[in-house]
Amino acid sequence: MFLALIESGSYLEFGRDVPFQLDGQAVERGLLNRDGRLNNGRAIQSIRAISNEDFNRIVDLGLIEDDELLPRIDENEPTELRVYEEPQPWEGPVDRSTALVNRKVRDRQFRKRVLDVYDSRCALTGMKLINGGGRAEAQAAHIMSVEAGGPDVVTNGIALSGTVRWMFDRGLISLSDEGEILLSRKINDIEGVEKIIYPDRRARLPSAAAHRPLMRYLGWHRSECFQR
Repeated sequence: MFLALIESGSYLEFGRDVPFQLDGQAVERGLLNRDGRLNNGRAIQSIRAISNEDFNRIVDLGLIEDDELLPRIDENEPTELRVYEEPQPWEGPVDRSTALVNRKVRDRQFRKRVLDVYDSRCALTGMKLINGGGRAEAQAAHIMSVEAGGPDVVTNGIALSGTVRWMFDRGLISLSDEGEILLSRKINDIEGVEKIIYPDRRARLPSAAAHRPLMRYLGWHRSECFQR
């Protein structure tokens, strides 16, 4: 028996959970015997070899596509008002190992996970704005920036409305380890900001401890980004 210790932040969280079974069949075909039945002994192994076919199938099920997460078309808008984006040119098949480190792919999964645990609601204002096509106004912000080595995990993310996100990235607003909203003295319209955040200056964070921002990421933001 072996124990695999995976460092937090060294892996990519899928945009959606991958089920063990789909349509009555194991997603990981390597767990099946020749007669198609599940090999229970193989299924309970903590570490096992996986085929390229099974790997690609799991990745396809776990990764979300851009159109699925961010609908480009609002079904309630007149056709002439709809905005279309030009599709990216096809550049041939992409290696899975390359796709998983692609920043656009990683940001997509990160955004989906963060907005799910925050119910698409800004943690500092409480606003939950959704357009007719299902796209949330709230954005998924990294607490410790990607440039500084911040990982694409829920505990390094927070859902913020556009204006608050802009302030957060520029160090005009931050959070204490307990979730208290900290406002920089360099804000030129402090009264305006106080009108949009929660009156008690407390962020609404996920109830599950496993989804709440980690103190080391919050500490980084206060020491390296926040303008006191």
